[in-house]
Amino acid sequence: MNSGEYPFRDLKPASVWKHFAELCRIPRQSKHEEAVRDFLKQWASSQGLENRVEAGGNLIIKKPASAGYENAPGVILQAHLDMVCQKNEGVEHDFSKDPIKPVVRDNLVLAEDTTLGADDGIGVALILAAFEDKTLVHGPLEALLTVDEEEGMGGANKLEKNVLSGKILLNLDSETWGDFCLGCAGGADVIVQRTGRAEPFPTAWKALKIDISGLRGGHSGINIHEGRGNAIKLLTRILCSLERQFPLCLSSFTGGTARNAIPREASAVIGIQEQNMISVSGLLQKWQDRIMTELAGVDEACQIKWSTTSADKIMSSFDQRIWLLSLNAAPHGVWRMTAGTCSPETSNNLGTINLQSDTGTCTFMVRSTIESACNALTGEIISLFMLSGIQPRRENAYPGWAPDMNSPLLALCRQIYKREFGSEPATHIIHAGLECGILKSKYPELDMISFGPTIHSPHAPGESVEIDTVEKSWQLLQALLKAIAIKA
Repeated sequence: MNSGEYPFRDLKPASVWKHFAELCRIPRQSKHEEAVRDFLKQWASSQGLENRVEAGGNLIIKKPASAGYENAPGVILQAHLDMVCQKNEGVEHDFSKDPIKPVVRDNLVLAEDTTLGADDGIGVALILAAFEDKTLVHGPLEALLTVDEEEGMGGANKLEKNVLSGKILLNLDSETWGDFCLGCAGGADVIVQRTGRAEPFPTAWKALKIDISGLRGGHSGINIHEGRGNAIKLLTRILCSLERQFPLCLSSFTGGTARNAIPREASAVIGIQEQNMISVSGLLQKWQDRIMTELAGVDEACQIKWSTTSADKIMSSFDQRIWLLSLNAAPHGVWRMTAGTCSPETSNNLGTINLQSDTGTCTFMVRSTIESACNALTGEIISLFMLSGIQPRRENAYPGWAPDMNSPLLALCRQIYKREFGSEPATHIIHAGLECGILKSKYPELDMISFGPTIHSPHAPGESVEIDTVEKSWQLLQALLKAIAIKA
């Protein structure tokens, strides 16, 4: 592959950007990682590296130690193969076959209208560069490249317990350079489904399509405390307001693309009486002004648009009432902050909705560093919908990762970082799910830490990665591998 075909010709380190360019060409949507996994398996074989796909679908690659360091502690380099696939409204991009189209702008590599996949493609690229480099000093290395991280951490959950031998794990799925991650939130999903009864669209009524777009969206853990607008919650408020003032029927309501991304867009098709069209338009304009005031300085590009359309079916009034009232009451955002910090402890994201005239589904993702708090909030959501006769499901629960402030690896990382970059690194516990929590539960003896380059707006179109922090991450990775080997 000629990395010059992508806009990475002059970027350093060349080996890392070469591998990231390859990843941008290969579809790697969650639960559909076969193509990228097969490609990397063939690459590993071409490098003479032992590799296998274990029972959970994860790819493991092994590299022998540098000469003289065979007895050093084994190190596992870990990243996930899949990416969140989101695009802006009206953009033609098929994530099942189309390559990502990155551009270089100043100190950023970004995708303008889709997600970039730097989360966690850059982590994978760093690992491949380390396994390819014959000059690195290191002990025995294992690469653990997991599948389905973004939709429930399925690969980590299904990982066999006897396939890894390393004692140290470096997770390369962090998104703020210079800030070591020492722990993470656990979480769980709540899935709400209901089958209803469709009715004919009322004779002589007009169908109106209402769209909300232009919101920033973002990662449902990292950005959840920033007050960004949730398109589903905003449109629910609008529909409830219209319903209180005018006869209204609901034909459909859709929004969001992933349970772990704050919804940027939502749309609904409603039916209203023709004589109320002008009044409804006036109220929608007031909502545009109201939302712009509420989201000033946070989501100033939000737009509400409406136009006439057609519809054949509507929900029954009973189903409509259940859904709108339940969604309006459903929590979204930070539930509780971590005491004495600016970081969320527990939060929830209303991530997707798909209501049609006779069926409906919505999804929530709850995160918390405290398991009992996660259970409490998922319980509240489930109880809310049970009051309406719906039985939600709690799925994809995963453990958090408790920090070990006495970790020898943490002490070494601080020492090497200060030596290489002349300053003390920051440390944090991230309000997002890392596979480290699951891996720690399966391999409790592992000493682990997470780091990586700075990535902006992961899980949203316009996602970008800072170029200079990729080079620094590569410098740190090389230095750490050498220090671990020599220290032994």
